[in-house]
Amino acid sequence: MQNAKDTFYLALRSRLATLNPARQITLAGVTRPGILVEENETYSTQPPPDVFVLRWSGATADSWLPAMLETQACEIFYWTCGSETNLQMDRGRALTEMDAELAALLQPAQTEKVAVSGSTNTAMNTNVFWLDPVYGAVKREQERLQRTAAVQVFSLREWLSDGSNEL
Repeated sequence: MQNAKDTFYLALRSRLATLNPARQITLAGVTRPGILVEENETYSTQPPPDVFVLRWSGATADSWLPAMLETQACEIFYWTCGSETNLQMDRGRALTEMDAELAALLQPAQTEKVAVSGSTNTAMNTNVFWLDPVYGAVKREQERLQRTAAVQVFSLREWLSDGSNEL
């Protein structure tokens, strides 16, 4: 399951760097595309604004198929207060831009699965694929607008050379 999660994140991060290189985040002194995996990061009490935060929950495996199909739920959370140059009066537009970016990042709805090991990625000869996002309602919390989009991510369980399966 970890390889599928890593692959999904890497695909979205790469697509975001191409689609909107200006959407960046700096954490621990490193600037990178504005997408992060919540379980892997440290930040204060709330995620930073104007970035996409992947939250993984709920995994299932269908062992009745010839190859075990795994399903994982990914919530993609994002929020904005708008821009300072527009006195935050453009937060609706900013959220709409993020909605459109997310829709673009998720197309095409598949990518080649890789095993991430240090700085190298090894192709695993299968794909990770996902359904269209289900967007939650826009929520207002003081001066910020936020949304969560749910995406179901699928992959085949990989069998390792020793006969065990990837978890």
